[in-house]
Order: sequence, then structure tokens, then C-alpha cells
Amino acid sequence: MAADETGERLPAAAAPAPGTIDADGRAPEAVAAVTAGADERVPTVVADRVDIVYRVHGAGSPAGRGAATAALGRILRRGTSPAARTVHAVRQVSFTAHRGEAIGLVGTNGSGKSTLLKAVAGLLPVERGRIYTDGRPALLGVNAALMNDLTGERNVRLGCLAMGMSPERIAERYQEIVDFSGINDKGDFVTLPMRTYSSGMAARLRFSIGAAENHDVLLIDEALATGDRSFQRRSEARIRELRRHAGTVFLVSHNNKSIRDTCDRVLWLEHGELRADGPTDEVMAEYERFTGGGRR
Repeated sequence: MAADETGERLPAAAAPAPGTIDADGRAPEAVAAVTAGADERVPTVVADRVDIVYRVHGAGSPAGRGAATAALGRILRRGTSPAARTVHAVRQVSFTAHRGEAIGLVGTNGSGKSTLLKAVAGLLPVERGRIYTDGRPALLGVNAALMNDLTGERNVRLGCLAMGMSPERIAERYQEIVDFSGINDKGDFVTLPMRTYSSGMAARLRFSIGAAENHDVLLIDEALATGDRSFQRRSEARIRELRRHAGTVFLVSHNNKSIRDTCDRVLWLEHGELRADGPTDEVMAEYERFTGGGRR
């Protein structure tokens, strides 16, 4: 599947052939290079000069005039447009990911890492440029949607169904998912509503559900930042296993050690721009000189 500049998901076959001109009147070089056989590895994600823009409506209201007052004013004015501020979150980002790669996304806060990940997953439209994906991307993040009023058991089953697993396959993998998460290590928490879980327990369960099956493209947003070191080691081992089964893994993390332990390639975003793309050791050395090292 692929997403064009409007965010619509397109069949992989709709990707332009070499020399095709896109909506901006330019040839998509990244796609052309792949389809021309410039790289024998199998591409799974191609981002071609991607821009992502947020529009914040009602920004800049005078002091004392809250959202309700502003909304009433817009209704009364009817024909007038509300004030809007644009935030250019990602600027002209291009890269090609290949099957079997684990790619880290690093950058200081607000650099566009999570925004780019959501666009690859098809959850955000792009303003300009295109994103092509081979297979179905699966976004796994700390804020992945599970239902707080349902038990852990029900969430495991519903989450697995949402990923396309059959009831029979869920039954086979259920206990393994629960054991991997470790939520039952100190009691029978899987039978309790998720609203009773700590944030770390909930995040571990989300990771365990999302990583239960192999994915064409797995997108992980800070999921390894939670839990103790034992769970982080299990998570990192699972990511390496996913790579061996021909998937592509993207990992957004502020934990430099997790990136070094897990990824063989790093994309460094800063102020929405791709500042570096290369082997983990090289890019992380540059990034740590920029930030002073450690977590950011």
C-alpha cells in the first residue's frame, strides 16, 4: 500500500514508474531509483520529499477569550474564516527503507520523529511529496489504543483481532503474549481492567500485543522506554527476531542505548529536516556531539 500527498492509501502497483512526474511537476527520484533496480535489496518504505504541515485553528486569541468565546464569534461571523497558524512539522524528508533493516529515528523534542512515523503508518496525510509502503505498516506506541474499561485479557484478544490474527492463532499465542508482557508477575492483573494498570504495565502489554506477529513494517514509538531492564532486553531480542523474519522495524526513542543495541541504521531529524541518514555508530556519534550525549 502507499499514501499519496492527500494521505489516501494506494495499491503498491500505483507507484509511478521511472520518469513519471508527480503532482509537483518533478520526477520522484527515490521511487525511480528503486524501480530501476538501483538497489537489489527489497524496499519496504519509500519517502519522497515529504512535507507534513499541521494547521492550528483559533491560535493567537487575545487573553481572556477562550475557546468557547472564539467558537461563538466564528458562528456569529459565519462567512469569515477563523485565524489559523501552520506548523511545518516535517520538511522535504526522503529515504528508502529495506526489508531486514532496523532503523532508529532520533532528534530533540519536537523534531518530527513521531509525526513522520504516523505518516508512514497512514495516520497522517502529507502536504507534499509521497510515501510508498510495501505491505501493511503496524504502529506500536505507548499511546496505542486499547480500552481502559476492558480487562487485559479482552484487550489482548481484541488487539490481536485488529492486527488480523485468527481466533485460533490468538488462542495459540495468548499465554505467550501475557508472559512476555510480565503483567502477571505480581498478581493476576490480566483479569483486571486496564485502568488499574500502571503506565509501564499498559505499555508493556501494548508492545507484547503489537510484537506478537511478524510485520512487513513495524513502527515503534518509545515503547522500549518503559519497564525494567529485563523487559527492555526481551523487547530488543524480539525486534531482532522480527528483522530475521524479513520485516522492517522503525524505532523512535530518546534512549540512545536502545537505538545502539537495536538498530543498524539511524535517521536524525532536527526541526523537521533530515540532518543525517547512515550507520548507527556514525550518526549517533554526530547526534551525541550535537546534544551533549545521553537522553534528549
